[in-house]
Amino acid sequence: MKLNARVPGGPIQHKWEQHRFNMKLINPANKRRHHLVVVGTGLAGAAAAASLAELGYNVTNLCILDSPRRAHSIAAQGGINATKNYPNDGDSVWRLFYDTVKGGDYRSREANVYRLAELSSTIIDQCVAQGVPFAREYGGTLANRSFGGAQVSRTFYARGQTGQQLLLGAYGALMRQVDTGKVRLYPRREMLDLVLVDGKARGIVARNLLTGEIERYAGDAVILCTGGYGNVYYLSTNAVNCNVTAAWRCYRRGAYFANPCFTQIHPTCIPVAGEHQSKLTLMSESLRNDGRVWVPKEKGDSRPAPQIPEEDRDYFLERKYPAFGNLVPRDIASRSAKQVCDEGLGVGETGLSVYLDFADAIQRLGEEAIRDKYGNLFDMYERITGENPYQLPMRIYPAVHYTMGGLWVDYNLMSTIPGLHVLGEANFSDHGANRLGASALMQGLADGYFVIPYTIGDYLARTDLPEVSADSPEFEAISQEARQRLERLLSLKGSRTPRQFHRQLGHIMWEDVGMARNEKGLRHAMEAIRELRAQFWQDLKVPGSNDMLNKNLEMAGRIADYMELGELIARDALLRDESCGGHFREEHQTQEGEALRNDEDFAFAAAWEFTGVDQEPAIHKEHLDFEYVKLSQRSYE
Repeated sequence: MKLNARVPGGPIQHKWEQHRFNMKLINPANKRRHHLVVVGTGLAGAAAAASLAELGYNVTNLCILDSPRRAHSIAAQGGINATKNYPNDGDSVWRLFYDTVKGGDYRSREANVYRLAELSSTIIDQCVAQGVPFAREYGGTLANRSFGGAQVSRTFYARGQTGQQLLLGAYGALMRQVDTGKVRLYPRREMLDLVLVDGKARGIVARNLLTGEIERYAGDAVILCTGGYGNVYYLSTNAVNCNVTAAWRCYRRGAYFANPCFTQIHPTCIPVAGEHQSKLTLMSESLRNDGRVWVPKEKGDSRPAPQIPEEDRDYFLERKYPAFGNLVPRDIASRSAKQVCDEGLGVGETGLSVYLDFADAIQRLGEEAIRDKYGNLFDMYERITGENPYQLPMRIYPAVHYTMGGLWVDYNLMSTIPGLHVLGEANFSDHGANRLGASALMQGLADGYFVIPYTIGDYLARTDLPEVSADSPEFEAISQEARQRLERLLSLKGSRTPRQFHRQLGHIMWEDVGMARNEKGLRHAMEAIRELRAQFWQDLKVPGSNDMLNKNLEMAGRIADYMELGELIARDALLRDESCGGHFREEHQTQEGEALRNDEDFAFAAAWEFTGVDQEPAIHKEHLDFEYVKLSQRSYE
């Protein structure tokens, strides 16, 4: 199958506007005849379900948790980008477009990125109308702050709770439609498989997590909004329930999986404390606005941070990147922190952390001003570590955070399976090889509020969709497959728990497919994961049964998918014989230790096609043209 991105022609500034005009429309009376299945209730899912129901469509919306308010979007802290240019510091749609393409290390589709930048300001208006309490200046205008990868202040925020407040806005819009009856919301359901009828996505099979019942949901199209796959690394900033199963089931049904090796390591996380942890805690990148990152200049300097004088400190980001300083993009900040720790300059008991120091900012602005900006983040840090960041520097270290890879989609957000649309972090996105901070919230809401309402209508208007029932043979066959898969997991009588296998997989992934990669390590990872997968299907132990709440069974199914995904990530990283963004191959770096791209051979999105269990997947390449942003070596000096 040849990839067709369906990018419209014409100047990039007019592509989306002209494309909207050329798309087929469905009149309001006919919208009421269509039924759509939306999986997920984070920002992308809640926004899509609410917007589509508002237009008149009938929507079935599945939530893996007990309430949409607990979707992982709630954990986003720092802010959301938009090109309002309130500070009058030179921002524009074009500059956000440029920063995003450059920040993604020239591995994203230009047309999608420009649309994202173009829609950004509309998102802010939408959220303000919903009552999202963005921070404001003294005169009442919305406040902005800076984020990594930009030299302007374009990030709107609600203290350190931006994701939570945006999600509450989308949740309110969603529940309004639930109240009208246009959205049927099903909490505590996990999608287990996709149902195709005549080659088109016509519904899903899900498990009721409370009763174990296998349920079927039919519709005219499926919209997947299930987030990223960072938990393949075991320890990440993602909630434990975040998983890849929905997307992976679609991959096995024929949806191509693009750029899985593009995983982002966030530079500002609380360091690992021990094996008791099931996840890591993010400290917002916004802290790098006022916090200064440093380590002692000499190895073995064990003095408490306040006792180390200025002349004995190395503010390494400010030294290496004077133009951006502590606000370099995430991939660069993460690698720099790892490098100084590898050199023996790390701090803390393990030596695997660096300082994020607010002493200068507190002296300059006053403690009360810092408390107003970051108070909840400082409180969270103190509760976890027992250290007061107003008096001592925070200790931070990089951790797996966001995934730029995901199911491949065209300009209309449709996958290679007709009718399967993928939104937010679940698709291979607009971020290329590295996501700029505060752009995930922007993409999820743009996809849900402003893109899918147009593109889904065009698909429905152009497609012959005979009525399909959840009792059809196609739904019955997929339901049986889902049951058999669960029964197979329960039938294993081994000695090891799902979490033990997950931890071992995460160790392989972090060591060989983590921040720095090389050919030897990637080949070792593929072999080690195959061995571990074989052990998993022989020595797994899942207590309980299928007809009940069974967290072990839930986790076992997800980890089985991680076992396959982990190998695909390593395979994709091995194929991409270059360094770019969050994908850093040690064999390809500049003399300064920066990522060295190979645009001649690798300016493409790698889309993988499932060919069978234990079979090598087929590779398809979408060539990326850069007509408006000139390809160049990234520099933040």
